[in-house]
Amino acid sequence: MDKCLKSGDGGLYAELLQNRAFQQVTPNTTAALNAWHPLGDAQLTVIADPKPVSNALPNSLQLIVPSGSTGSVGFTNEGFWGIKVDSSWTYKASFYYRFPASSSFSGPLTVGLRTNAGTVLAQATAQIRGTTSWQQITLDLKPTSSAPDINNSFFISVDGPKAAGQTIHFAMLSLFPPTFKNRPNGLRIDIAETLAEMGPAFFRFPGGNNLGQTPATRWQWNATVGSLLDRPGRVGDWGYVNTDGLGLLEFLQFFEDVGMEPIMAVWSGYALGDTSEPESALAPFIQQAKDQINFVIGDPAKSAPAALRASLGHPEPFNLRFVEVGNEDFIGSAPSTYPYRWRDFFGNLSAEFPNLRFIATSDVGSPVLSPAPPSYDVHVYQTPSWFYQNAFYYDSFERDGTTYFEGEYAAISTNSGDIFGTPADGRLSWPTVQSSSGEAAFMTGLERNSDIVFAASYAPLLQHVNSTQWTPDLISFDAGSVIKSTSFYVQKLFATNRGDQYLPSTLPTNGGTLHWSVTRSSSSGETFIKVANAGNASASITFDMSQFSTVASSGTLQLLTGLETASNTPEAPQTILPETSTISTGKSFTYNASAFSVSVITTTTH
Repeated sequence: MDKCLKSGDGGLYAELLQNRAFQQVTPNTTAALNAWHPLGDAQLTVIADPKPVSNALPNSLQLIVPSGSTGSVGFTNEGFWGIKVDSSWTYKASFYYRFPASSSFSGPLTVGLRTNAGTVLAQATAQIRGTTSWQQITLDLKPTSSAPDINNSFFISVDGPKAAGQTIHFAMLSLFPPTFKNRPNGLRIDIAETLAEMGPAFFRFPGGNNLGQTPATRWQWNATVGSLLDRPGRVGDWGYVNTDGLGLLEFLQFFEDVGMEPIMAVWSGYALGDTSEPESALAPFIQQAKDQINFVIGDPAKSAPAALRASLGHPEPFNLRFVEVGNEDFIGSAPSTYPYRWRDFFGNLSAEFPNLRFIATSDVGSPVLSPAPPSYDVHVYQTPSWFYQNAFYYDSFERDGTTYFEGEYAAISTNSGDIFGTPADGRLSWPTVQSSSGEAAFMTGLERNSDIVFAASYAPLLQHVNSTQWTPDLISFDAGSVIKSTSFYVQKLFATNRGDQYLPSTLPTNGGTLHWSVTRSSSSGETFIKVANAGNASASITFDMSQFSTVASSGTLQLLTGLETASNTPEAPQTILPETSTISTGKSFTYNASAFSVSVITTTTH
């Protein structure tokens, strides 16, 4: 899994307020008020606070209650294109406030959730006073009723007449719903559960090309751990501010909660703005990579980063076996500098962490790297037909000890001449039955070559339907719901029906539309037959299982099929779903695979 996880903000990370801490914005501009709106006759400005709540968070929201104010005066936050309000949930609200000058004011402040039409759904009050020092307020919000839609907002208000003439500063405002596994500063339940439903074995992070647009704005592990007050955030590579609330520790806790293992990237001296650090300047970045790895697996008695991890509640090391050196070092001028960057990073990191397997991110064999990489990360975005025509892609690779991670792949367009074009050019807005069956054909080849292909992940992973830089994506969502694509179900079918033995069979026709693979669980005897038909006509295949003493006379069929261009969309999220039925099996049986279909037949063999 990977790539358009991006920062997690507005998606996997459960925080409901957008622009919650005014990170990486220009004070005294309209843009700095993104997602915030005045309530009543409030005057709002994001300012560079002369006494900030922390060094990492220099800005605050200045609320001026004008003289002569009436009614409630304050502000609202629209969330990430809405807020889901569920009466069965208790929301955790928090914020810091202070008065810029000493004031005798003392009075109630109301915090709550409301519809955009103004109906209050939840509220609580806190007493504030005219202190010039930052004070934190935390409140529980329990809605009296659920909202029928996501057109809701968060609000804070004071009584206008009572607070008239006052100026109040606010910083680090936050609103959390219940989180996955009830972790503080945790993850959005429905998205986390959707990811877990897929049965993933690993998670690649911190998220593809979000490693850094410039050296100065690169993702840095140490700016993503500890108190939220100490996380400055960064302008991410996909054009918006990352809060880094979903930081290194939160990622690692999620992996433990789901039972995934991490494939972790370290920044290796190249930024997407097409700048490379010279070899003479790499030492501090190599040290930062060592520190990042030590935070994950180091001994707290020997490593300061590991001691930091222990102080944050996880004294035992996390599980880590794979580390990527950079990301997509086939972009721009990266190939010209990757040889020395790989040599220096791999040489230093492998000497200190000999039990880790390091993954190169340039094109396989180009440029020639020394030392030879233990593993490569391969990315491919292509047409549905390319995928079924290249199901034998890895069959010809040498078995020389090098292994491969198919780190990003997806059928993204039906037009091979303009693979990164717009939907009008053939670029897909959503995965289709055609694209997903093509991917499945390619995946049978990955399974066949699992002796050298140790992991594979569709990309991009996550997409907010209101803020999309790339299509198609595996899982889409808005503020209140999740849409599982046809490719999501293909990934789930493959991940949750895996054996530990690959059973050789007659090979499919190289370049044809019908592909299959057969694996078996050595402990249970369950045998999984995956069949991908990426063509526009049904096709039959006969399976001979006579090598086994006994084969069950019946099994289970999970079938995903539909019209070639059918998709699951926000308007119709359940258009295409896998269907389960009973199927006759035995030592020999014939299966007719529907056009544009992905099938998993499970039977028992001994």
